[in-house]
Amino acid sequence: MRMIDQLLWVIFPYICVSVFVVGHIYRYRTDQFHWTAKSSEFVEKKRLKAGSLMFHMGIIPVIAGHVAGLGIPQSWMEAIGVNEHLYHIGAVYIGGAFGFLTLAGMVLLTFRRFTMKNVRQLSSASDMIVNVLLLFIVAAGMYSTLVTNALQPDFNYRESVSVWFRQLFILRPDPGLMTDVPLSFKIHITAGLFIFALWPFTRLVHVWSVPLNYIGRRYILYRKHRKYDM
Repeated sequence: MRMIDQLLWVIFPYICVSVFVVGHIYRYRTDQFHWTAKSSEFVEKKRLKAGSLMFHMGIIPVIAGHVAGLGIPQSWMEAIGVNEHLYHIGAVYIGGAFGFLTLAGMVLLTFRRFTMKNVRQLSSASDMIVNVLLLFIVAAGMYSTLVTNALQPDFNYRESVSVWFRQLFILRPDPGLMTDVPLSFKIHITAGLFIFALWPFTRLVHVWSVPLNYIGRRYILYRKHRKYDM
């Protein structure tokens, strides 16, 4: 077994996960005041609204698809009636549609951050890196789904990547499963792992601050103040 395979598919994933967990704990304990997305909405709103809407509407189904494809064994899918043909339709056509939506949103958000002077001046180095890395990850994922799958129709990531992924949770990953995985998939996976390591030190931490309590909160009533003559 090559050392590079051991490094990429055994050591590197656990390093990224460890940094992800420890980094979040450290930042929460030492830097709660900057646990925010640092919105630049007051500088430019139109492109931000469009790009953010497309990205968030696309990324949630994409993540759900990744969880299903990587976390649920192929045999379990087939047991409930989802054969390879149905799964392929969902992964390529439905997943591809939401992937394009996510990619379009990231292109718009990245273009906005790099080309608009006022937005760029408010952006930190980590903001720039996150934008570029997310754009790269989404683009690599789309290439893998649409191009690589078309060029290598015999490759089934559920028999290799998915099995390796599930083995990570039982601390017994087999790097040999990743040997024959196409390069585009490997790039997509390693970039995705890397962003998990960067996550605690960037604006991505705002994901954990979704104000769910607003759903059940009582309405705030505002009444007009009337000035009475004395």
